[in-house]
Amino acid sequence: MDNNGIRTLLEPVVEDMGYELVMVELTGSPAGGQILRAYIDAPGGILLEDCEQVSRQVSAILDVEDPIKGEYALEVSSPGIDRPLVRPEHFHRFQGSQVKVLMRDAHLGRRRFTGFLAEAGPEFVVVEVDGEAYELTYQGMERANLIGMD
Repeated sequence: MDNNGIRTLLEPVVEDMGYELVMVELTGSPAGGQILRAYIDAPGGILLEDCEQVSRQVSAILDVEDPIKGEYALEVSSPGIDRPLVRPEHFHRFQGSQVKVLMRDAHLGRRRFTGFLAEAGPEFVVVEVDGEAYELTYQGMERANLIGMD
């Protein structure tokens, strides 16, 4: 099962507990040990106890459904200051923030865009880099993150 399938399986359980499932990623290979990371968030932030509660619930679901081939370790954590931006709603919420976007393919001669998230539409975002506005589609993104503000 891919990341989207695992997300679809886990999201209702995590949301019923009062958390947002920000992102799920499965890394590694079935032969060499895999890590399933689930990033959760809540309006007041995330504490270690929150991660432990979600981990217990998610483990129980994964044990029953068994969607991952081979052995894996489960990690549940907050998204941190470099929060991943995965869905259009995430981009909408953080308009006006500094972001880093990596595109799958070159867009206007570059793949990396680090700048100001000026606009978040239904199909694309506008990121201003050094005074230039770039329209970047969600589908073309490989990864996007907030830039942590200390």
